Amino acid sequence: MKAIRVHQFGEPDVMKLETVPDPSPGPGEVVLRVKAAGVNPVDTYIRAGSYGKLPMPYTPGLDAAGTVEAVGVGVKVFKVGDRVYTSGTLTGAYAEKALCKIEQVHRLPDQATFAQGAGMNVPYATAHRSLFQKAQAKGGEVVLIHGASGGVGVAAVQIARAAGLIVIGTAGSDKGLALVKEQGAHHVLDHRKPDYLTQVIGLSDGRGVDIVLEMLANVNLGKDLMIMAPGGRIVVIGSRGSVEVSPRELMVRDVTVLGMVLFNATPPETASIHAALVAGLENGTLRPVTGRELPLAEAPQAHKAVMEAGAYGKIVLLP
Repeated sequence: MKAIRVHQFGEPDVMKLETVPDPSPGPGEVVLRVKAAGVNPVDTYIRAGSYGKLPMPYTPGLDAAGTVEAVGVGVKVFKVGDRVYTSGTLTGAYAEKALCKIEQVHRLPDQATFAQGAGMNVPYATAHRSLFQKAQAKGGEVVLIHGASGGVGVAAVQIARAAGLIVIGTAGSDKGLALVKEQGAHHVLDHRKPDYLTQVIGLSDGRGVDIVLEMLANVNLGKDLMIMAPGGRIVVIGSRGSVEVSPRELMVRDVTVLGMVLFNATPPETASIHAALVAGLENGTLRPVTGRELPLAEAPQAHKAVMEAGAYGKIVLLP
């Protein structure tokens, strides 16, 4: 089969399309015929070496969707031909086939496309965990979602709106602003404008926001503290550097800043997340948006694109 392989950490061009042996399932394992693979910022961090050492060579990618091609001994939940998406793999998602543990495989409802399935795990699981397992969001609260036109942002808008929160989303392009509005945000702000955060207080009736989902903490965290309601929670989902903040702003508003890495979710937490996500796909409240589809061989271009400003939906690779 064909697969993207990385033999050393580095820039996107270290990823090469190669021929490798087909995987075969062991007990409790599933082989997936990959129809689409999701590209996430975390994939670029791993490729660059920011997440520590990995056995080389390796195939990138955590998120894939496709059909079950083979099952190992003891697998009774899935059968050959079933439509599924993954929350991680054993052999990497940027490939024609992927080997997964049974707990990494989840049913993909018929109404969802494979490209949408490839956009489920990292974006939607991150958004769900951030809102409910970390921020303990409740219906009626006000949430500000920075970068709401990207993969995690779109997921967070849909999930928060379905749960009854008042949603304020930001984006940095006209196309992105339109997308955030289409996905259900009550209010949309252009974060290219220097005074966009001053509008937040007015949109929250002068009280401030209860929750911020922060995708770029090194730029925004200090400013976020100024728009929080008493007892507000900021969930840091992404950051590309350090930031200076005033602890007094935390104190006077009783604000809590929470870090969030999806990989830290426990097995029961992960199972709970994906039970909710599958239900959302079934009832139509969750609708992953695909921004770009690229051939598998163009993985280097996908890694460059996913880190560019002006995000719009999900980037997927098609084997």
